[in-house]
Amino acid sequence: MVTNDSQAFGQMLKKRRKELGYTQGYISDFTGFSVSFISDLENGKKTAELGKAIKYANLLGLDVKLEVRG
Repeated sequence: MVTNDSQAFGQMLKKRRKELGYTQGYISDFTGFSVSFISDLENGKKTAELGKAIKYANLLGLDVKLEVRG
């Protein structure tokens, strides 16, 4: 799936987390990220830290890939 904004990125993360049967609390315990950070990220908050967002996506088995459009 191609995403062009933080809202769609967050929705992808949330969908994948639920597919895996993980709660935000479980992810928080596992990563040390706060539940509020995970919630903000999944709800498309634009000020989420990029490094943590990529790490979270990778944890869920998702690759973050940049490609030239065209």
